[in-house]
Amino acid sequence: MLSDEELIRLIEGGESDRVEFTVATNDLDKFRKAICAFANDLPGSERPGILFIGIDDKGKCANLPIDDALLSQLGGLRSDGKILPFPSMEVDKKNLRGCEVAVVQVEPSDNPPVKMDGRCWIRTGPRRAQASPEEERRLTEKRRWGNVPYDMQGVAGATVENDLDMQRFQNEYLPAAVSPEVLAENRRDEREQMKALRLVTRDGTPTVTAILMLSKNPHDWFPGAYVQFVRYDGDEVPAPILDQAKLIGPLSDQLREADRLLKLQISTALDTKGERHVEKPDYPFIALRELVRNAVVHRNYENSHTPVRVTWFNGHIQISSPGSVYGAVTKQNFGTPDATSYRNPSIAEVMRNQGFMERFGMGILLARQALAENGNPPPEFDVQDTFVFATIRKSR
Repeated sequence: MLSDEELIRLIEGGESDRVEFTVATNDLDKFRKAICAFANDLPGSERPGILFIGIDDKGKCANLPIDDALLSQLGGLRSDGKILPFPSMEVDKKNLRGCEVAVVQVEPSDNPPVKMDGRCWIRTGPRRAQASPEEERRLTEKRRWGNVPYDMQGVAGATVENDLDMQRFQNEYLPAAVSPEVLAENRRDEREQMKALRLVTRDGTPTVTAILMLSKNPHDWFPGAYVQFVRYDGDEVPAPILDQAKLIGPLSDQLREADRLLKLQISTALDTKGERHVEKPDYPFIALRELVRNAVVHRNYENSHTPVRVTWFNGHIQISSPGSVYGAVTKQNFGTPDATSYRNPSIAEVMRNQGFMERFGMGILLARQALAENGNPPPEFDVQDTFVFATIRKSR
């Protein structure tokens, strides 16, 4: 966070391409648009943008109450799934010359364009507006390709023409990722659209994410990128196999098929303990769904040919994901609400756009809640050097 002296100088200089004032305290979309615009840094200042909450348009103190609830709400905007890719930002409460303000500091993104609900916002001078196609193109050209994570890197030898299902891109993904108004006004060709959405590199090579999500045969490039399901009649291996399946194809197809398969495997019994007799599943579908999706999104696609495995025993289910913890997530804080880092941010973005994730960082929390409500024990996590294992046990 900038020093108090630097923040005061920015306030004294008035609104600009790096500074926005607001007296609103509950207009979350206004905050998101400001964060998005600062992250895009269209003027190329390469310096953080600052949103001051509690300062009016003339730069005067509005004497607003700045409480912990507001600060928590502002901090949550980073990963609520509305702004993609994730912005790098800090939130703090400051007392600047006797004026209490909430300060949101946003760093320029390495991977623009950053969008809010499929719309790209920019700031030039004191003006904030939706970016034109030409301005989006300029943002794409600013991308620091050398710094991108693995899932945004190009797949050598792959081409858009031979390896991507462009009908799927046009009919399924593009309408989910870009707002209808922008699509209606957009006259860019497919290559420019895919480049803006981080699905091809500067030279037009499909990225890892594009192959995994849009390829006709992603396993040709990533042999381990599938989900292996096995159900045993017993509580350990070896035991007779009751059912098995190999879920292949684009990751979205794998997850849809996994949902269907999980629902078929869940057994329901009549719970007669309470005043009303109700049907109770041995496992809540939501918990299994979230943990499988978590395993697919967070797995290591770079140097592992091992699939995500769902192994169903009589008394428990084990889900294994290739790859260990990543970034700010450690073996000690794994599974806690504040521990969120994405090995595959581009895959996570596509999943969010397609509706497989409601909010980033919520999968394990949703699983915990569903298990508790159904009477199952909490999920158990075993984080190894090359795998993460999640174990879910039957309801009591």
